[in-house]
Amino acid sequence: MPPRKIIIDTDPGQDDAVAILLALASPEDLEVLGITAVAGNVPLPLTEKNARIVCELAGKPDTKVFAGCDAPIARKLVTAEHVHGKTGLDGPSLPDPTMPLQDQHAVDFIIDTLRTEPAGTVTLCPLGPLTNIAVALQRAPDIANRIQEIVLMGGAYFEVGNITPAAEFNIYVDPEAAKIVFACGAPITIMPLDVTHKALVTEPRNNAFRALGTPVGVAVAQMTDFFERFDKEKYGSAGAPLHDPCVTAYLIRPDLFTGRHINVEIETGSDLTLGMTVADWWGVTDRPANATFMGDIDSDGFFALLTERLARL
Repeated sequence: MPPRKIIIDTDPGQDDAVAILLALASPEDLEVLGITAVAGNVPLPLTEKNARIVCELAGKPDTKVFAGCDAPIARKLVTAEHVHGKTGLDGPSLPDPTMPLQDQHAVDFIIDTLRTEPAGTVTLCPLGPLTNIAVALQRAPDIANRIQEIVLMGGAYFEVGNITPAAEFNIYVDPEAAKIVFACGAPITIMPLDVTHKALVTEPRNNAFRALGTPVGVAVAQMTDFFERFDKEKYGSAGAPLHDPCVTAYLIRPDLFTGRHINVEIETGSDLTLGMTVADWWGVTDRPANATFMGDIDSDGFFALLTERLARL
């Protein structure tokens, strides 16, 4: 089979960086048509810069990187420097990128690509807030039925929230965008906290990255060393969850994940539960299923894949 064509929409973030590296290390499985940056973990000038830093770390400076929306559709931007550090990629010391940022706006790139490529052949991979995807759908409703699949990291059900008691960060930052995306009719697969909190970078797993002895392996180990301090203190876990690489790992090895096709709605009206992903896991409503909501992961298989692919870079 030819590699699957993808657009990675991202707000790097250390775990975003690992997700990008996994995709760029897997050309037989994934053809990265472009990387679109959005404001999220840190503001847009840093996320577009970080995306280019990661491409150069991977030795893939020809990858096209586009800057997108710098604020949510209807709200003030909330960022996460308390998790990812002031640059978003705190941990390793990486040089500023020399590769260019593309002139085209990320939203226009998404629309043009979906209209140009054969219908049903491009998968969107949002790793951050869904602003770019939602704005593209608003401007060009015709693209919705041309999307092969939207595979995103976001939301939670059993794990509830990580930025508020009820909401996961990516959905909370732009709940209006998430509502638009979840209602668009394209096939959607979700990697919620319920899955990503089982993908823990324990000390032996991080040592395996470091033992690769390459700039990529060492940088990934330093990234996870940095942001695991926050998560280990918060959750009392044995390591930090690697959220975003679950998206690219799923595209390469879907057998590593299990879930259910259910209805998922986004709360946009309540101050108390704003950004909550209301997942009908038990099928107690008559609302139609609109997303495959993952619930479990083979974490050993996931880290074996990640380590094997990162060793290529």
